[in-house]
Amino acid sequence: MKNVVGVIFDNDEKTYYLDANGLELKVNLTVIAEIEKGTFLGKVSTKPLETDKDVDGKIIRVANKKDYTSYKNNQKDAGQAIKKCRELIKKYELNMNILDATFTISKDQLIFHFYSEERIDFRNLARDLASIYKTRIELRQIGVRDKSKKIGGCGCCGQQLCCSRFLNDFNSVSISMAKNQNLSLNPNKINGVCGRLLCCLKYENDVYTDCRKCLPKIGEIVKVDEKEGKVINLDILRKTYSVEIPNVGIVEVEACNGCD
Repeated sequence: MKNVVGVIFDNDEKTYYLDANGLELKVNLTVIAEIEKGTFLGKVSTKPLETDKDVDGKIIRVANKKDYTSYKNNQKDAGQAIKKCRELIKKYELNMNILDATFTISKDQLIFHFYSEERIDFRNLARDLASIYKTRIELRQIGVRDKSKKIGGCGCCGQQLCCSRFLNDFNSVSISMAKNQNLSLNPNKINGVCGRLLCCLKYENDVYTDCRKCLPKIGEIVKVDEKEGKVINLDILRKTYSVEIPNVGIVEVEACNGCD
């Protein structure tokens, strides 16, 4: 079993679970940590826990004053690097949007995230950046969902976007989930600011699926008080449905008690 802690880094809301490396760590402590893409200053976000699963990297040490000074200087230099990169993008007429830039703590790597709807040949751009900053350059193209996660914003619910607030991974969301919840299939209603299906369609889908088990389908012919009618509407969460009966009208029916 490994002793691990969750750590978050700038420009990345994902929680990385890292080997504590025998250190005494607590929440909100700043640490120098090594992950696949480099060594960065991060903040401990969870209490220590034990696991036998693979980890995302390891803690090198608790951050000191020198580390924090380097981190602040790196942030400032990364801001300037974004401006320079955008100048070069204009020079080479590349259709790409730089979202952020991050130096590793020792400045041996400079990582840019960018968004583009097409494949970009950025070899000349990377060469010029490496010549200017004398370090290894990495340009990472991200998708439209990751773009929204980094930029942030408000969803249709009025709250900060789930992806930039707490989602670490993007679960698969399908149009069938919207249908399952009787939602309008108008793209303006079921798409997020990224233009893709709302992540929150996933949250309650299991509940709707369970509630639907005891409900008929719209258009189905059912009997109500020995009279046949057609199901015209469902109230899934209340577990009721409306039936149109000839010469009677519309009747609301409660689903059977045995389907709770």
